[in-house]
Order: sequence, then structure tokens, then C-alpha cells
Amino acid sequence: MTRILSAIKPTGQLTLGNYIGALRNFKNYQEGGDVLYFIADLHALTLPIEPETLRLNTRDIASFYLASGLDPKKSTLFLQSMVPAHAELNAILQNYLYMGELSRMTQFKDYSSRLKGKAIGLGIFAYPALMAADILLYDTDLVPVGEDQAQHVELTRDLVHQFNARYGEILHLPKTVVNKTGARIMSLSDPSKKMSKSDPKGDIFLKDDMDVIRKKIMSAKTDSGTEIIYNREEKPGIANLLTIYASLKNISIDDAVTHFKGYRYGEFKKEVADAVIDELEPLQKRYKEILESGEYLAVLQEGAERAKKMAEPLLAKVKEAVGLLNA
Repeated sequence: MTRILSAIKPTGQLTLGNYIGALRNFKNYQEGGDVLYFIADLHALTLPIEPETLRLNTRDIASFYLASGLDPKKSTLFLQSMVPAHAELNAILQNYLYMGELSRMTQFKDYSSRLKGKAIGLGIFAYPALMAADILLYDTDLVPVGEDQAQHVELTRDLVHQFNARYGEILHLPKTVVNKTGARIMSLSDPSKKMSKSDPKGDIFLKDDMDVIRKKIMSAKTDSGTEIIYNREEKPGIANLLTIYASLKNISIDDAVTHFKGYRYGEFKKEVADAVIDELEPLQKRYKEILESGEYLAVLQEGAERAKKMAEPLLAKVKEAVGLLNA
């Protein structure tokens, strides 16, 4: 059976982009494979975050995972920090990655540019090493990721080739899966930037009130024209709204363009807002039920115990291969 692994960092409130690009697809993956989903709370420590914020975000993400249709009987949901093997394998594998490789990672270069001379933590630089450990620990076959993380999976694949060439067939080679439609949902206020948990005006948060969601979409930046076409260069705002609509309606971009032919911008935005609200209103209701009941806590604990048992064989093989004694 195909093993699938995916994760989300609890560094901010979940957005519509997170939902379309990841959460919404969870229930589909769990029907056809052995699926592991985890909350990457160790990765969240690579940039400053308040302890209470981290705890609240983690709680919210676990609840939204379950509200999105993840079935703990068909999938394994856990916290990264609850499975010590992640940190232990990271400590081993980081010795097989090189500073030149890590410095070329797009995400690291982006953070370096934004920090503008401020101290850059080791965790940001070595982020791909821990991500490689996350993936390889479970003999993962498929890794569904956003476009911004695909480069890290490719580095993981390079690491597998290098490690196995030295020690034999120890590590399993994973494949990247990038969801094309809706893979990159952009900010409503600046459609040249990804919707990324840090723009209150441009982000649609999964916890937003429905009236707030409608107002944000109706205020979304478009252009001075009137034609509703898909062109990310000339009409990035329209293209973004078309992507959101097509993703939620499970239709192609071309079908969405055909549907909105002859619409005015106001009518177009209203129908996109309706589609978003129709999707998120029942999601929010289920999320609140799970949160209030505390159901997510037992799921995380059970998932961590399951994940530990799954991780132990690979970690033992790696330690044996590199010469570490196993007690």
C-alpha cells in the first residue's frame, strides 16, 4: 500500500490557501493509501513564536484536520515533537547534507532577504535536514506539498541517493506531489504574493466570520478592465479568484472562465464569495465541536504511539548502517 505523508507548521492561523492546497485533499488520500499527517511543531521553532501562540495554533490545526474529513481510523495524526525519532534521525542525516546545498534553498534565501542582516537561526538554515528526516522516517512513497516546499523534497531525494550509495539500500526514495489546481492561492490584497497567514486584509482565515470573508472577497484587488479571463501576468487578481472558485467547485480553470463569461466584476466576486462560504461555514461548525469536546487530544496521543512504532525500524536500520550501537 502506498504510504503518504504530509504536514503543516503551526506558525499562524490556517488560511483558505492551506485548506485548498492541503486539508481539503486529506480525505481523498486516506481512501487509497497508508496516510500519516503531522503538525510540524519543531519546524515552527525555527522563527520566534510565543509559546501560547504555538499551543493555540497546534490545537486549532489538529481540530481543523479532523473537521476537514481526516478519519483517525484510516490515517495517523500526530505531533512531530511527540515522536523523538524525528529529532534523532535529523541529528544523523544533517551530517550528509552540505552547506552549499542548504544555502541554495529558495526558502532560506527568502528568509535571509527578509531578515536583512538580523541573526539567522541555525534551524532556518538546516530546515531541510529535519524535513528529510520527517519524510524518510516512515519509508514514505508520496509527499503532497505546496510549490514552495517541492525543492526540499528534491533535496531529500538527492540525500537518499547519496546515503544509499554509501551504505546500501536503507532509505526509501519519495516522490513529490504538487496539487496543480489551487496549488498556489494568492493574497486578495496583493495577488503577486502567496496567501501566507500574515496579511489580515489579503488572507482568508478559516476562523474568519462569514461576513468578514464576504467583505474580503468583495474588496479583493482586481484591475480596471471588465473581462473575466485567466491571465496571472495581466490579471493576477481575477486569476486568483478563478483559481479559488475552480478549486472549491472541483472544475477546471477553463470551465470557470466559461461559467463567468459576461459577468461583471461585482457579480463575479459575489459568486466566488458564496462558494467560499458554502465550503467554510460547515467546516467551522465541525471545528468548534471538535475543539470544545477535546476530541483532538486523544487522537494526537494515539497517533503518536502509532507513529513511534512505525518509525523505530527505519531509525534502527540507519543507526546500524552508520555504526551507532543499538542498545
